[in-house]
Amino acid sequence: MKDKVLAFLKKEKKYCSGEEISHELGVTRAAIWKTIKKLQAEGYEIQSSTKKGYKLLGTPNIVTPSEVKEHLQTKVLGQTIYYETEMDSTNNKAKELARQGAQEGTLVIADKQTNGKGRLGRSWTSPEGAGIWMSLILRPHILPQYASQITLVAGLSLCEAIQEVTGLEVGIKWPNDVVVNGKKVCGILTEMNAEMEEINYIIVGIGINVNIMTFPVELPYASSLRLEGGEEYSRSSIIQTFLEKFEVAYNTYKSNPTLESIRERYEKNCITLYKKVKLIKKNEEVIAYATGITNEGALSVCYEDDSKEDVLSGEISVRGLYGYV
Repeated sequence: MKDKVLAFLKKEKKYCSGEEISHELGVTRAAIWKTIKKLQAEGYEIQSSTKKGYKLLGTPNIVTPSEVKEHLQTKVLGQTIYYETEMDSTNNKAKELARQGAQEGTLVIADKQTNGKGRLGRSWTSPEGAGIWMSLILRPHILPQYASQITLVAGLSLCEAIQEVTGLEVGIKWPNDVVVNGKKVCGILTEMNAEMEEINYIIVGIGINVNIMTFPVELPYASSLRLEGGEEYSRSSIIQTFLEKFEVAYNTYKSNPTLESIRERYEKNCITLYKKVKLIKKNEEVIAYATGITNEGALSVCYEDDSKEDVLSGEISVRGLYGYV
Protein backbone atom coordinates (compact mmCIF):
# COMPACT_ATOMS: atom_id res chain seq x y z
CA MET A 1 0.00 0.00 0.00
CA LYS A 2 2.78 2.46 0.92
CA ASP A 3 4.46 2.03 -2.45
CA LYS A 4 1.20 2.61 -4.32
CA VAL A 5 0.30 5.75 -2.38
CA LEU A 6 3.84 7.08 -2.74
CA ALA A 7 3.90 6.37 -6.48
CA PHE A 8 0.57 8.18 -6.89
CA LEU A 9 1.77 11.29 -5.04
CA LYS A 10 5.04 11.35 -6.99
CA LYS A 11 3.19 11.02 -10.28
CA GLU A 12 0.62 13.73 -9.59
CA LYS A 13 3.03 16.31 -8.09
CA LYS A 14 0.08 18.27 -6.71
CA TYR A 15 -2.46 18.17 -3.91
CA CYS A 16 -4.57 15.01 -4.09
CA SER A 17 -7.61 14.49 -1.91
CA GLY A 18 -7.96 11.39 0.21
CA GLU A 19 -11.10 10.57 -1.75
CA GLU A 20 -9.23 10.82 -5.05
CA ILE A 21 -6.44 8.53 -3.87
CA SER A 22 -8.79 6.01 -2.27
CA HIS A 23 -10.88 5.84 -5.44
CA GLU A 24 -7.77 5.33 -7.59
CA LEU A 25 -6.35 2.58 -5.35
CA GLY A 26 -9.61 0.96 -4.33
CA VAL A 27 -9.19 1.35 -0.57
CA THR A 28 -10.84 3.41 2.17
CA ARG A 29 -9.91 7.00 3.01
CA ALA A 30 -8.99 5.80 6.50
CA ALA A 31 -6.44 3.41 4.95
CA ILE A 32 -4.97 6.29 2.95
CA TRP A 33 -4.68 8.44 6.08
CA LYS A 34 -2.87 5.66 7.96
CA THR A 35 -0.51 5.11 5.04
CA ILE A 36 0.29 8.82 4.83
CA LYS A 37 1.19 8.76 8.54
CA LYS A 38 3.55 5.82 7.96
CA LEU A 39 5.25 7.60 5.05
CA GLN A 40 5.69 10.73 7.15
CA ALA A 41 7.24 8.61 9.90
CA GLU A 42 9.77 7.31 7.35
CA GLY A 43 10.81 10.87 6.56
CA TYR A 44 8.70 11.76 3.54
CA GLU A 45 7.63 15.39 3.68
CA ILE A 46 3.92 15.25 2.91
CA GLN A 47 1.81 18.34 3.46
CA SER A 48 -1.74 17.70 4.62
CA SER A 49 -4.58 20.16 4.03
CA THR A 50 -8.19 19.66 5.11
CA LYS A 51 -9.44 21.30 1.93
CA LYS A 52 -6.78 20.31 -0.60
CA GLY A 53 -5.64 16.84 0.50
CA TYR A 54 -2.04 15.60 0.41
CA LYS A 55 1.03 16.78 -1.48
CA LEU A 56 4.54 15.29 -1.51
CA LEU A 57 7.09 18.06 -0.87
CA GLY A 58 10.27 16.13 -0.17
CA THR A 59 11.82 12.65 -0.26
CA PRO A 60 14.26 11.44 2.42
CA ASN A 61 17.68 9.98 1.60
CA ILE A 62 16.64 6.38 2.19
CA VAL A 63 17.28 3.03 0.51
CA THR A 64 13.88 1.35 0.72
CA PRO A 65 12.78 -0.81 -2.25
CA SER A 66 10.37 1.86 -3.49
CA GLU A 67 13.16 4.45 -3.73
CA VAL A 68 15.75 2.13 -5.26
CA LYS A 69 13.39 0.71 -7.88
CA GLU A 70 11.66 3.96 -8.85
CA HIS A 71 13.87 4.80 -11.85
CA LEU A 72 15.83 1.54 -12.04
CA GLN A 73 16.56 0.51 -15.64
CA THR A 74 17.60 -3.13 -15.24
CA LYS A 75 16.03 -6.38 -16.37
CA VAL A 76 17.29 -8.65 -13.58
CA LEU A 77 19.57 -7.00 -11.02
CA GLY A 78 17.62 -5.34 -8.20
CA GLN A 79 14.20 -6.26 -9.55
CA THR A 80 13.66 -8.21 -6.34
CA ILE A 81 14.77 -6.40 -3.17
CA TYR A 82 14.81 -7.68 0.41
CA TYR A 83 15.11 -4.73 2.82
CA GLU A 84 15.35 -4.43 6.59
CA THR A 85 16.21 -1.39 8.66
CA GLU A 86 18.74 -3.49 10.60
CA MET A 87 20.41 -6.87 10.18
CA ASP A 88 23.67 -8.44 11.29
CA SER A 89 25.14 -8.76 7.80
CA THR A 90 23.61 -8.42 4.35
CA ASN A 91 25.95 -11.16 3.11
CA ASN A 92 24.62 -13.54 5.75
CA LYS A 93 21.03 -12.76 4.79
CA ALA A 94 21.79 -13.07 1.09
CA LYS A 95 23.35 -16.49 1.62
CA GLU A 96 20.28 -17.59 3.56
CA LEU A 97 17.97 -16.40 0.77
CA ALA A 98 20.20 -18.00 -1.90
CA ARG A 99 20.04 -21.36 -0.11
CA GLN A 100 16.25 -21.01 -0.11
CA GLY A 101 16.25 -20.54 -3.89
CA ALA A 102 16.21 -16.75 -4.32
CA GLN A 103 16.54 -15.82 -7.98
CA GLU A 104 19.57 -14.22 -9.58
CA GLY A 105 19.65 -10.48 -9.14
CA THR A 106 17.96 -10.48 -5.73
CA LEU A 107 19.34 -7.53 -3.76
CA VAL A 108 19.57 -7.44 0.03
CA ILE A 109 19.78 -3.98 1.63
CA ALA A 110 20.06 -2.93 5.27
CA ASP A 111 20.01 0.61 6.62
CA LYS A 112 22.31 -0.59 9.41
CA GLN A 113 24.51 -3.64 9.98
CA THR A 114 25.44 -4.85 13.44
CA ASN A 115 28.11 -7.28 12.21
CA GLY A 116 29.25 -6.04 8.82
CA LYS A 117 32.00 -8.05 7.14
CA GLY A 118 35.19 -7.00 5.39
CA ARG A 119 37.95 -9.02 3.75
CA LEU A 120 40.05 -11.48 5.76
CA GLY A 121 37.52 -11.59 8.59
CA ARG A 122 37.73 -7.89 9.36
CA SER A 123 34.67 -5.99 10.58
CA TRP A 124 33.02 -3.19 8.58
CA THR A 125 31.47 -0.26 10.42
CA SER A 126 27.90 0.16 9.11
CA PRO A 127 26.00 2.96 10.90
CA GLU A 128 22.35 3.74 10.33
CA GLY A 129 21.19 6.10 7.62
CA ALA A 130 24.58 7.11 6.27
CA GLY A 131 25.89 4.34 4.02
CA ILE A 132 24.99 1.66 1.52
CA TRP A 133 25.13 -1.86 2.92
CA MET A 134 23.94 -4.34 0.32
CA SER A 135 24.54 -7.81 -1.12
CA LEU A 136 23.64 -9.12 -4.55
CA ILE A 137 22.81 -12.76 -5.36
CA LEU A 138 24.28 -14.03 -8.64
CA ARG A 139 23.97 -17.44 -10.29
CA PRO A 140 26.33 -17.34 -13.30
CA HIS A 141 26.77 -20.44 -15.47
CA ILE A 142 30.56 -20.29 -15.40
CA LEU A 143 33.25 -22.51 -13.89
CA PRO A 144 34.10 -21.74 -10.24
CA GLN A 145 37.69 -20.89 -11.18
CA TYR A 146 36.47 -17.76 -12.95
CA ALA A 147 34.33 -16.45 -10.09
CA SER A 148 36.98 -14.20 -8.51
CA GLN A 149 36.95 -12.00 -11.62
CA ILE A 150 33.40 -10.89 -10.80
CA THR A 151 34.85 -8.88 -7.91
CA LEU A 152 36.81 -6.80 -10.43
CA VAL A 153 33.78 -6.40 -12.71
CA ALA A 154 31.74 -5.17 -9.75
CA GLY A 155 34.59 -2.92 -8.58
CA LEU A 156 34.84 -1.14 -11.93
CA SER A 157 31.05 -0.75 -12.17
CA LEU A 158 30.97 0.73 -8.67
CA CYS A 159 33.86 3.08 -9.37
CA GLU A 160 32.21 4.39 -12.53
CA ALA A 161 28.81 4.68 -10.82
CA ILE A 162 30.22 6.77 -7.98
CA GLN A 163 32.09 8.94 -10.48
CA GLU A 164 28.87 9.56 -12.39
CA VAL A 165 26.69 10.35 -9.38
CA THR A 166 29.18 12.43 -7.36
CA GLY A 167 31.60 13.85 -9.91
CA LEU A 168 34.49 12.87 -7.62
CA GLU A 169 37.82 11.47 -8.81
CA VAL A 170 37.44 7.84 -7.80
CA GLY A 171 40.00 5.06 -8.13
CA ILE A 172 40.26 1.31 -7.54
CA LYS A 173 42.87 -0.29 -5.32
CA TRP A 174 43.23 -3.77 -6.75
CA PRO A 175 41.26 -5.89 -6.35
CA ASN A 176 38.29 -4.56 -4.38
CA ASP A 177 38.70 -1.18 -2.67
CA VAL A 178 37.23 2.04 -4.02
CA VAL A 179 39.33 5.05 -3.05
CA VAL A 180 38.87 8.83 -3.08
CA ASN A 181 41.78 11.17 -2.29
CA GLY A 182 43.84 8.25 -1.04
CA LYS A 183 41.20 7.07 1.43
CA LYS A 184 38.97 4.00 1.32
CA VAL A 185 35.29 4.76 0.85
CA CYS A 186 34.05 1.37 -0.31
CA GLY A 187 34.85 -2.33 -0.08
CA ILE A 188 33.59 -5.44 -1.86
CA LEU A 189 33.39 -8.91 -0.31
CA THR A 190 32.57 -11.74 -2.72
CA GLU A 191 31.59 -15.16 -1.36
CA MET A 192 30.82 -18.30 -3.36
CA ASN A 193 29.02 -21.59 -2.87
CA ALA A 194 30.05 -24.10 -5.53
CA GLU A 195 30.74 -27.69 -6.48
CA MET A 196 33.59 -28.99 -8.63
CA GLU A 197 32.33 -27.62 -11.94
CA GLU A 198 29.24 -25.65 -11.01
CA ILE A 199 28.50 -22.48 -9.08
CA ASN A 200 25.43 -22.65 -6.88
CA TYR A 201 25.52 -18.94 -6.08
CA ILE A 202 27.83 -15.97 -5.62
CA ILE A 203 27.19 -13.20 -3.10
CA VAL A 204 28.66 -9.80 -3.95
CA GLY A 205 28.64 -7.79 -0.72
CA ILE A 206 29.21 -4.04 -0.98
CA GLY A 207 29.73 -1.43 1.71
CA ILE A 208 29.90 2.24 0.73
CA ASN A 209 30.58 5.07 3.17
CA VAL A 210 28.28 7.65 1.62
CA ASN A 211 27.32 10.35 4.13
CA ILE A 212 29.21 9.26 7.27
CA MET A 213 30.77 12.25 9.05
CA THR A 214 33.06 10.59 11.62
CA PHE A 215 35.15 7.42 11.84
CA PRO A 216 36.81 5.59 14.74
CA VAL A 217 40.40 6.64 15.46
CA GLU A 218 41.57 3.13 14.59
CA LEU A 219 40.44 3.73 10.98
CA PRO A 220 42.63 6.70 9.92
CA TYR A 221 42.51 5.80 6.22
CA ALA A 222 38.73 5.40 5.99
CA SER A 223 36.54 8.19 4.69
CA SER A 224 33.18 8.86 3.07
CA LEU A 225 31.96 10.40 -0.15
CA ARG A 226 30.47 13.28 1.83
CA LEU A 227 33.70 14.04 3.68
CA GLU A 228 35.69 13.99 0.45
CA GLY A 229 33.11 15.74 -1.73
CA GLY A 230 31.71 18.19 0.78
CA GLU A 231 28.05 17.45 0.14
CA GLU A 232 25.36 14.86 0.83
CA TYR A 233 24.76 12.28 -1.89
CA SER A 234 21.69 10.24 -2.76
CA ARG A 235 22.17 6.65 -1.64
CA SER A 236 19.39 5.29 -3.87
CA SER A 237 20.89 7.03 -6.93
CA ILE A 238 24.25 5.36 -6.34
CA ILE A 239 22.60 1.95 -5.99
CA GLN A 240 20.53 2.43 -9.16
CA THR A 241 23.51 3.60 -11.22
CA PHE A 242 25.69 0.74 -9.98
CA LEU A 243 23.06 -1.91 -10.77
CA GLU A 244 22.57 -0.56 -14.29
CA LYS A 245 26.29 -0.44 -15.06
CA PHE A 246 27.02 -3.78 -13.43
CA GLU A 247 24.21 -5.57 -15.28
CA VAL A 248 25.71 -4.58 -18.63
CA ALA A 249 29.27 -5.56 -17.63
CA TYR A 250 28.13 -8.76 -15.90
CA ASN A 251 26.11 -9.98 -18.88
CA THR A 252 29.09 -9.37 -21.16
CA TYR A 253 31.36 -11.19 -18.74
CA LYS A 254 29.08 -14.24 -18.51
CA SER A 255 29.20 -14.70 -22.27
CA ASN A 256 33.01 -14.62 -22.21
CA PRO A 257 34.43 -15.05 -18.68
CA THR A 258 37.55 -12.93 -18.98
CA LEU A 259 38.17 -9.25 -18.27
CA GLU A 260 39.07 -8.55 -21.89
CA SER A 261 36.06 -6.29 -22.48
CA ILE A 262 36.71 -4.08 -19.43
CA ARG A 263 40.44 -4.44 -18.78
CA GLU A 264 41.41 -1.14 -20.41
CA ARG A 265 38.82 0.75 -18.33
CA TYR A 266 39.81 -1.10 -15.18
CA GLU A 267 43.49 -0.26 -15.65
CA LYS A 268 42.63 3.38 -16.35
CA ASN A 269 40.89 3.61 -12.96
CA CYS A 270 43.30 1.38 -11.00
CA ILE A 271 45.54 3.39 -8.65
CA THR A 272 47.63 0.30 -7.85
CA LEU A 273 49.30 0.29 -11.25
CA TYR A 274 52.71 1.76 -12.05
CA LYS A 275 53.58 2.10 -8.36
CA LYS A 276 55.69 0.24 -5.85
CA VAL A 277 53.60 -2.23 -3.89
CA LYS A 278 54.19 -4.40 -0.86
CA LEU A 279 52.93 -7.96 -1.18
CA ILE A 280 52.25 -10.10 1.86
CA LYS A 281 52.35 -13.76 0.87
CA LYS A 282 52.54 -16.52 3.45
CA ASN A 283 53.49 -13.94 6.11
CA GLU A 284 56.42 -12.72 4.00
CA GLU A 285 56.65 -9.11 2.78
CA VAL A 286 58.03 -8.51 -0.70
CA ILE A 287 58.42 -5.23 -2.61
CA ALA A 288 57.45 -5.19 -6.29
CA TYR A 289 56.30 -2.84 -9.05
CA ALA A 290 52.73 -3.22 -10.37
CA THR A 291 52.66 -3.26 -14.17
CA GLY A 292 49.17 -4.32 -15.25
CA ILE A 293 46.03 -6.42 -14.89
CA THR A 294 45.64 -9.70 -16.79
CA ASN A 295 42.48 -10.89 -18.50
CA GLU A 296 42.12 -13.34 -15.62
CA GLY A 297 42.08 -10.54 -13.06
CA ALA A 298 45.59 -11.07 -11.70
CA LEU A 299 47.93 -8.22 -10.81
CA SER A 300 51.11 -8.36 -12.89
CA VAL A 301 54.18 -7.37 -10.89
CA CYS A 302 57.91 -7.09 -11.42
CA TYR A 303 60.20 -7.81 -8.47
CA GLU A 304 63.45 -6.05 -7.62
CA ASP A 305 65.43 -8.94 -9.12
CA ASP A 306 63.56 -8.37 -12.43
CA SER A 307 61.53 -11.55 -12.10
CA LYS A 308 57.85 -11.28 -12.95
CA GLU A 309 54.67 -12.82 -11.59
CA ASP A 310 50.90 -12.60 -11.94
CA VAL A 311 49.45 -12.37 -8.42
CA LEU A 312 45.93 -13.66 -7.87
CA SER A 313 45.61 -13.31 -4.11
CA GLY A 314 47.29 -11.95 -1.01
CA GLU A 315 47.50 -8.59 0.73
CA ILE A 316 48.64 -5.75 -1.51
CA SER A 317 49.70 -2.39 -0.06
CA VAL A 318 50.26 0.55 -2.39
CA ARG A 319 53.12 2.89 -1.55
CA GLY A 320 51.73 6.14 -0.18
CA LEU A 321 48.31 4.64 0.52
CA TYR A 322 46.87 3.38 3.82
CA GLY A 323 50.10 4.16 5.63
CA TYR A 324 52.61 2.34 3.42
CA VAL A 325 55.56 4.68 2.98
